[in-house]
Amino acid sequence: MDPGAQAEQRPWSTRLYGWINRTFKYWALVPVLLVLVTMTLYPVMLLLRMSASEITFARGKMTWNLVGLDHLKEALADPVVPVALKNTAIFVLVVVTFETLLGFVAALAISRTHRFNGGYRTILLTPILIPPIAIGVMWRLIYDFNYGLISTVLTAFQIQGPTWTADPTLAMPSIMIVDVWHWTCFVFLILLASLESLPPEALEAARVDGASEWQVLGYVIVPLMRSTIILVVMLRAIMASKVFDQIFLLTRGGPGTATQVISLYIYEVFFVQFRLGYGAFLAVGTAILLSIVVISYLRFSRQAR
Repeated sequence: MDPGAQAEQRPWSTRLYGWINRTFKYWALVPVLLVLVTMTLYPVMLLLRMSASEITFARGKMTWNLVGLDHLKEALADPVVPVALKNTAIFVLVVVTFETLLGFVAALAISRTHRFNGGYRTILLTPILIPPIAIGVMWRLIYDFNYGLISTVLTAFQIQGPTWTADPTLAMPSIMIVDVWHWTCFVFLILLASLESLPPEALEAARVDGASEWQVLGYVIVPLMRSTIILVVMLRAIMASKVFDQIFLLTRGGPGTATQVISLYIYEVFFVQFRLGYGAFLAVGTAILLSIVVISYLRFSRQAR
């Protein structure tokens, strides 16, 4: 008998069960898709709508007025936006460079240490376990001009310390030090995992062929870890470009605009100036700019291989 005819003779409940069984893998994705649409796509679409609108509140009602690209003209004329973008770019470039170098050196050193190995790892991982609010308060006390740890030590040597976060030339480096202290352990953790997963045969073969430790590092270890290094740099660049808590707690963007970054300025536009449409436009523009930078970085990294 024809298989199609046999299928037609089966009870409808059996055919329904078979259809559900064959398509179950697709139905299983429905809850995930619903969560994705609800928690991601809807807020993004709302943010895009806000970025092209002017939102006002009157008599307990919220009014949306479509303004198109008027916010773009406002952003181009805003004197704070280029300063915030410049500070953000400098901050990202400096902290990611130092964190990658320090994290790689720490990972390389710990991977070759056999005594107290676990203790060293625990100490290096401690900063990332501390809540950002506690880190901000702690470093604010350390930088305090009158009673801070640094000022106390310098006073013991008859040296008057600078006003770290109140000095326009030292405020941004002070924030960078906090960020490097906080996030180097994140880079260290990822690079250490990659370093310990390298095939030992490749390293031993290079040493047997007479390569020095520097040659093994430059011609074997780094090329094998290149994809991991690219990944960790990209992740840290994305995270550093959104820095907010440390600057908010230590300087609030001051003195003046010395530590004003784009994320803090977006917060001020939203919650201080209460300009929701313009703030949404800055958020969308920042996301687009960051996406362009990340895509360009990934393409450059692939071409450099």
